[in-house]
Amino acid sequence: MIFDCDGILVDTEPLHYQAFQVVLAPLGLGHDYDHYMEYYIGFDDRDAFREAFREAGRCLDEATLTRLMRAKAEALLEIVSKGVASFPGVSALVEELVKHGVPLAVASGALRHEVLTFMEALGLREAFPLIVAADDVSRSKPDPETYLVALERVREKLGTDSLDPSACIAIEDTPAGIQSAKAAGMYVVGVTNSFPADQLKDADQVVESLDQVSYGKMIQWLEK
Repeated sequence: MIFDCDGILVDTEPLHYQAFQVVLAPLGLGHDYDHYMEYYIGFDDRDAFREAFREAGRCLDEATLTRLMRAKAEALLEIVSKGVASFPGVSALVEELVKHGVPLAVASGALRHEVLTFMEALGLREAFPLIVAADDVSRSKPDPETYLVALERVREKLGTDSLDPSACIAIEDTPAGIQSAKAAGMYVVGVTNSFPADQLKDADQVVESLDQVSYGKMIQWLEK
């Protein structure tokens, strides 16, 4: 089982939005939350800043990009220090999967230190020994690289090259994430935490909440 982090394990999209605005607004590049949800969700920090500058018709060099990413990370940590929220069913599902010995991993477009901060705040760090973050890939979702790297790390942990991607279930909340996992050959469950069901139609299963998902149901889905 490979989980996205933002919008699946942790309700972080409003937090990322706030942190981006702390950095972008003084540059005259701020935007409202609806615009963020329509155009930015699913991007990692690098591509989000590139998109903001592209929309404004402004150039962005690598040194400035690095500085902006650092500033955004600092703003996010300040916001997260006030607390984070999860979604219904997350803790119960993770606990059930751990009980059944299902290997778990995270495949996220967030930076590693952000993912670790979120996971530790929710008490989920020990359940997810494998984390693939934006730091580990050169291309963000919808490119399949994030999930392909996660698959390789699961194979390494299990000590086998025979784990087929179709035996892996990816849990996603965005069209870009679903496209990434599907391109990597995985079975995908879309959760309507961030988008309505009709925008997640490329997933193999779509649910309203993870409290509708169980170990038994996932076995049935894979068998079908």
